[in-house]
Amino acid sequence: MPAPIRLATAAELPALQGIERAAGEPFRALGMAAIADDEPPALDLLARFQDAGRAWVATDERDRPVGYLIAELVDSAAHIEQVSVRPEAARRGVGRALIDHLAAHARAEGLTALTLTTFAEVPWNAPYYARLGFHVVDGPALTPGLREILRAEAAHGLDRWPRVCMRRGL
Repeated sequence: MPAPIRLATAAELPALQGIERAAGEPFRALGMAAIADDEPPALDLLARFQDAGRAWVATDERDRPVGYLIAELVDSAAHIEQVSVRPEAARRGVGRALIDHLAAHARAEGLTALTLTTFAEVPWNAPYYARLGFHVVDGPALTPGLREILRAEAAHGLDRWPRVCMRRGL
């Protein structure tokens, strides 16, 4: 059964960084140590998402975060900035539950899509999101905001591995 989901509290933001670090470790096995070693989002950035009501956690039976999702509005879509799950909580529907929670929230706000950028060839990235109903968007279908996100990711070095933008209608 998926974990309960609620808004993140300010006190939990360091735990989100811990989730991010743990979730990055499996990238080492794919030869992507730079991703595993990348620093998680800074506390001030996480606080901006939390203050805006766009940071959610999935919790365990003791109400401790085991996964999180942060989102922003990009070109009239709810853009998943990051979704991460502790490896020990993976493959239990936690990520799907977080994304579905965002989808319900976005529909309530009148938005018509979810978007994200991700690694094309990492099994728990693009292939996983395709199973959740996302499809790759590229070329003229890329909105200005998504193009800017891809530029920023390239400047951060993420384009060393194939990346894609994906969209799921609501």
